[in-house]
Amino acid sequence: MGDQQLVHRIALSMLKGIGPVNARNLVAYCGGVEPIFTDKKLKNTLEKVPGIGPKLITSITDKKVIPAAEKEVEYIRKHKLRALFYLDAEYPRRLKQAEDAPVILFVNGKADLDAEHMVSIVGTRTPTEQGKRLCVELVEGLKECNATIVSGLAYGIDIVAHRTALKNELPTIGCVAHGLDKLYPAEHATTAKEMVKHGALVSELPSGSPFAPGNFPARNRVIAGLSDCTIVVESGPKGGSLITTDIASSYDREVFAFPGRPTDPRSEGCNKLIQQNKAALITCAKDVITLMEWLPKKKKAPVQAALFAELLPDEQALVDIIKAQGSAHIDDLCVKSKWPQGKVSGLLLNMEFNGVVRSLPGKVYRLN
Repeated sequence: MGDQQLVHRIALSMLKGIGPVNARNLVAYCGGVEPIFTDKKLKNTLEKVPGIGPKLITSITDKKVIPAAEKEVEYIRKHKLRALFYLDAEYPRRLKQAEDAPVILFVNGKADLDAEHMVSIVGTRTPTEQGKRLCVELVEGLKECNATIVSGLAYGIDIVAHRTALKNELPTIGCVAHGLDKLYPAEHATTAKEMVKHGALVSELPSGSPFAPGNFPARNRVIAGLSDCTIVVESGPKGGSLITTDIASSYDREVFAFPGRPTDPRSEGCNKLIQQNKAALITCAKDVITLMEWLPKKKKAPVQAALFAELLPDEQALVDIIKAQGSAHIDDLCVKSKWPQGKVSGLLLNMEFNGVVRSLPGKVYRLN
């Protein structure tokens, strides 16, 4: 990928007032990222994009974002980071299923973000000794299925999960709420360096981004989106852990929680999740492995791939795109086919009725 293409992709993520959902609409309506920054008649197109009013049009057409994006590309090249765009085949497939997933994800480290089993572990920043022990035993037990451990590199349960994963030679990924040019909290710098060697640090924010309270809830959706399931070890009645579980549920991901004594304030959040049927009760890693059906399965005889007969040429074109990637977001199909979303939606609906494709959460499609 050329630097100019990367500049445009990063610039898209930097546009003020344009979140991930609007960014995807822009790409779909403009026919790609490049026209957003090069089309001389862009304003006419922008007026047709849902959710884009005069104020956002001014933000989109402001060329000051390009120098900032060029500076970020220099930083990425210098520090050998990965920049994964939401239409890239390398973009994490679980995260791609979320409509509000980051437009671009910066990665420091070589961890496989599409590992077979991804587990996020969250909890209070001030755990009890019992909570720490439960977290350690949980991670140790997840070694049986070679899970990749995802968390937020914060104080408390987060750092216990990361350090235990490293000790047990499990890949671990830290999702941070700032650019990859800094680290918070600074006390976790040694652990973070080890994680880069044996896992990764990820962020949707470019270098030089200021600390802001709103970055943390946004970071939590990355934790939830990267994982098959989210586990709460200890949590008070409010906090980031419960925000993460709400997001995980909205993504149709499994949520688990360790129960605690009714009188313990640091178990209040977990108990409430279980009581309200927002989380399944677990007592150990074996419960997670069983509930997620990650136990070793007997090999089945290969099934002959279904042959899709009598597909229309346009339907076959979409099938070819999905087949090449394994799965594809509707925006990706619009860009690669160069067809409007209405046409693509109609073709997909017809193929879904005929059993050719199936829809996944977040407008992602896969062949049956």
